[in-house]
Amino acid sequence: QVQLVESGGGLVQAGGSLRLSCAASGRSFSTHVMAWFRQAPGKEREFVAVISWSGGSTYYADSVKSRFTISRDNGKNTVYLQMNSLKREDTAVYYCAASGSSGFQTTPDAYDYWGQGTQVTVSS
Repeated sequence: QVQLVESGGGLVQAGGSLRLSCAASGRSFSTHVMAWFRQAPGKEREFVAVISWSGGSTYYADSVKSRFTISRDNGKNTVYLQMNSLKREDTAVYYCAASGSSGFQTTPDAYDYWGQGTQVTVSS
């Protein structure tokens, strides 16, 4: 069992940066693939980034590649999402998710555990 709590969201101007954190509880955090998803009003939840259990491999949605960086610290049971050069279209609720399966999955139904989400709003 893994419980996830996101933090770090807020209001930022376009071009600015934010760092999201996802704190996990549970002894099996380091064996889970971790991902970030986001959901804008009226839209489906979409994949943002994923990181392997060791942190050695990552994969990003094309829309955020080169602007966002996912990382993890297994000693602190935390996964991060550094977001730079933010755009208005990045506005959404951002969710942290964990999967006990191997491999990189980009669909929400592949993930077993979810946080409650943190709001990111980018103004022009």
